[in-house]
Amino acid sequence: MPIGVIVNCLGIIIGGILGTFIGPRLSESFKTNLNLVFGACAMTMGISSIALMKNMPAVILSVILGTVIGLAIHLGTIIQNMGMGMEKIISKIIPGQGTKDAEYQSVLVTAIVLFCASGTGIYGSITAGMTGDHSILLAKTILDLPTALIFACVLGFVTCVIAIPQFIVFMLLFLLAGAIYPFCTETMICDFKACGGVLLVATGFRMMKVKEFPVADMIPAMILAMPLSHLWVTYVLPFVS
Repeated sequence: MPIGVIVNCLGIIIGGILGTFIGPRLSESFKTNLNLVFGACAMTMGISSIALMKNMPAVILSVILGTVIGLAIHLGTIIQNMGMGMEKIISKIIPGQGTKDAEYQSVLVTAIVLFCASGTGIYGSITAGMTGDHSILLAKTILDLPTALIFACVLGFVTCVIAIPQFIVFMLLFLLAGAIYPFCTETMICDFKACGGVLLVATGFRMMKVKEFPVADMIPAMILAMPLSHLWVTYVLPFVS
């Protein structure tokens, strides 16, 4: 049962509705300080996941190679372009929302990328599908609900519509993860979680606006984490020992 996926999507819908009505009454300093707290919470989740790491070289290699692949294929740009395409569709479905100026489009694309293609969501969906542990997605919901509220100050009810593509993406990841789980070992899963933890820390820095890490370009690292962990344990460790 994809409880975490469903709850996360409901959190965005509720946050979008609340933000449409009460968001404009919040001060800019309140929103800024709240984002700092969100970033700190994301980093806390990441650090707790990194602590599970079994093979540091495999995890580090996954992050480096995955980021190189993401940058080489311009994955971050691809995701942004997909966001712009969604903006056009959403504008046709719900006309009259927002001002439709450059700021509006920029905020909408940012919201789509954050909710649908964040390292936290991908990591949490795969973890839930593999192990049945929904804690990452539930913790993400606590962050996403007030974040959606803030986005709704500019986007209005369009923020709620973003929950639809997010549900589709997360459900696909949830189902695919369940299929590959029987082939995974405990060590592979721990290294995968640690790799996702690195992305969570990077996401935290980005949310706090300390450093703009290319989080979207780092996503391929999560695909490489388990295969490289398996190769490290099976071939490299016996050779060096």
